[in-house]
Amino acid sequence: MKAINVLAALLVVSILANVVLLAIFVTAKPDTTSNLVEKTNALEMENVELHRLLDQDNISLQSYSSQLAFYRAKSKVSESINQSSILSLTGFASIQAPAVAQHIVEVNRGGFITQNLVMNGSMMNLSVEIRPGEGRVLVQTKPLMGVVFQDAANTAVEVAQNKTGVILTGSDVIFSIEAENQISSVDGPSAGALMTLATISAIEKRPINQNITLTGTIDNDGHVGAIGGVIEKANAAKGSGKTLFIIPKENEVLIKYNEKVTSYGGFELVEQVPEKISAKDYIEKNIGINVTSVDNIDDILSIGLK
Repeated sequence: MKAINVLAALLVVSILANVVLLAIFVTAKPDTTSNLVEKTNALEMENVELHRLLDQDNISLQSYSSQLAFYRAKSKVSESINQSSILSLTGFASIQAPAVAQHIVEVNRGGFITQNLVMNGSMMNLSVEIRPGEGRVLVQTKPLMGVVFQDAANTAVEVAQNKTGVILTGSDVIFSIEAENQISSVDGPSAGALMTLATISAIEKRPINQNITLTGTIDNDGHVGAIGGVIEKANAAKGSGKTLFIIPKENEVLIKYNEKVTSYGGFELVEQVPEKISAKDYIEKNIGINVTSVDNIDDILSIGLK
């Protein structure tokens, strides 16, 4: 019985404390509430920035690890090659590449400011120059776009050497990438297949078909992998006058969300129902540029080189 009385007393105290706190909150000065909102907004924006920095650091670490493995393998190859047999090659190629430009937009929702990531398609000019050197793979970007392009460049050069049988130990390969807008470093890998095409073009002195552009990652085996922002890149390709947009086979299917409204006794439930659609059909109908999909670098070479 005593235990029940104690619990009852504690419950009463708790209720009274909540009432007092509620009264304080209700009677709080407007500027106090405003300060709370401002602090909440500041913390949310700081959280978004911390997440962005963490993602960038993770990407950078993966890129550094990949580059280290690349140069270790390259060092072993160099040791096994007779230095007198090394040739210094020259070559040049260029092509426009689709990318995704990202920027943050602040949205005010009932006094609380949230940050939304907005993506737009953008074209960048990509060129590759091969000239006598020390077997280096160099990347310069304007504006600065992050280290992930370096990783894609290393893989592109490795695949190009494997496909052509030409060893570039006695040459430097320099990629120049220029864009009007800031390009997220996360987008760097999606230029891998295109960088490979440009490198092979420069080695073999075969011009690139400038009516096409493409997107897709590349791995050491020459496989073309999936990317993001297909629709945004297709819009950019169409806007730049390209007539054919090449995408990875892994991006042949798009997910479209359709709004479904269901009524329950005066209440409406709104759902976003996913639907799988053909990327080729959607892009050709709604954007107006021809689309073809590829699985490997051989597929790209058969279309992209003259």
